[in-house]
Amino acid sequence: MGGISSDTLPNTLFWLPELALCSQAGQAALILTTALPAKREALLPRWLAQLDAIVPLLAQPALDPLTPAHLERGASEPDFAVWQELVNTALTDIALARLEKVVIGRRLRLEGHRRFDLTRLSAALRYLFPSCQVINIRRGVSSFVAATPERLFTQCRDRIEADALAGTISRAEDAERDAAMTLELLHCEKNLREHQVVVDAVTAALRQCSVHLDAPDGPRILQLNNAQHLWSILRGQLEPDVDVFRLAELLHPTPATNGQPRQAARTWLQQTEPLERGWYTGAAGIVAPDLTGELWVLLRCAQINDRVADLYAGAGIVTGSDALSEWQETEHKLAAMSTALQFA
Repeated sequence: MGGISSDTLPNTLFWLPELALCSQAGQAALILTTALPAKREALLPRWLAQLDAIVPLLAQPALDPLTPAHLERGASEPDFAVWQELVNTALTDIALARLEKVVIGRRLRLEGHRRFDLTRLSAALRYLFPSCQVINIRRGVSSFVAATPERLFTQCRDRIEADALAGTISRAEDAERDAAMTLELLHCEKNLREHQVVVDAVTAALRQCSVHLDAPDGPRILQLNNAQHLWSILRGQLEPDVDVFRLAELLHPTPATNGQPRQAARTWLQQTEPLERGWYTGAAGIVAPDLTGELWVLLRCAQINDRVADLYAGAGIVTGSDALSEWQETEHKLAAMSTALQFA
């Protein structure tokens, strides 16, 4: 199955917006920029006109959801038979110590009976997954939308926070069963091992650029509407002159989306994984003028064109993984975007 053309979504995209609104901890800042040279007498009227158009929109209530629409489910790449082969191949390479972990991805195509409304989709994702970062990147006729639970890092001056998110179990409607599943995740040897691989890799990366690192804070449980994950936070003090680009180079991709050892897993995926990932498992965020910032990993995502959406999800394969269980895990992850798309 061919994916949506990625011609309008290049490998790397860096935007310097003329107008940006940043909000954090109850405070907001409006940032205006312009290309130089510029004349102040022409610039001020243009900015004021933009503010007159945009400020009233900030007071508008959220859009009411549309009636849920039926989505046609297309083919999965890979299908389950190929997925089983991939998982078994990965487990063989892990048993031979060629890999410790590798993350295999899937792509699922959904087609709606109406053009997807990206504004309503973002609103639905924010409602359904309030603890996730919603990202909507529009370029030409194609859009890339994510509701990601995984922050790559946040840098504030010389302080760094990074997430290690790996180890997953589904949710249950019954509260007692749901609590039991949380305990199962916290004590599952396979999931704890998968999580520790990510913690160790992030720690090793940060040691290359840090004066001091705190002990990992976790694992704790991050609960979403459709899944729960093992989650640790790593904090530290950076060496002087470490910027967002250096941190991205050291941290991305983590074993949560690629595998371990890093280069061996990347090579394995390039040679074995049958789909083009596009922007799935990439990173997006904000770079401040002092070259600090925040990046999020592009997960629970879809590339959308008109009424066609290609959804992406993956599962980490380690010793003890089972092809059917990992497939079901990707189904739960795909459900995050597919549920929201019904209301877009």
